Amino acid sequence: MNPKVSRRNFLMKGAQVCVGCCALIALPKLSANGLSSGFLPDNEIPDPKKLNYCGYKCPDDCKFLAASINNDTALKKEAFDIWKIEEKYGIAFDPEKIFCFGCKTTDKPEGVIITNCTVRKCAVEKKIDCCIECKELTGCSKELWTQFPDFKKMVIEMQTKYFETRGA
Repeated sequence: MNPKVSRRNFLMKGAQVCVGCCALIALPKLSANGLSSGFLPDNEIPDPKKLNYCGYKCPDDCKFLAASINNDTALKKEAFDIWKIEEKYGIAFDPEKIFCFGCKTTDKPEGVIITNCTVRKCAVEKKIDCCIECKELTGCSKELWTQFPDFKKMVIEMQTKYFETRGA
């Protein structure tokens, strides 16, 4: 690690990247199930209240969420290994610090990933439920979008569909 990079900045950047990776891990699974136009079936109208701030919808079988809810160290470790968090971001496994209850949960602690998500922080500051409501999305250059442009394109497609249904 470069000694000029603070541990705080390193962890913050790693967490931001992790959020994007978590979202993108599901893309092949979603595509294989015939889902397009973001993460929704073609005939479903995007509902910002049912989506994460970035437009992703966590799957019902999310191992990280199940591990966090049940405080299951073995399942946390499994999710940690599947997402290769230590390899990609240099964050060692610590069952007390590795958890995720979802980015919109207000009655649970925020893990390092949620705390450092710039997309989430922006949406909360703008008092919107999801980036599909933001008219600045197309030009937004938050790290999640610049690092994962295909994900951003899918969210913009959802936004277009959302605005078309609202007449905006």
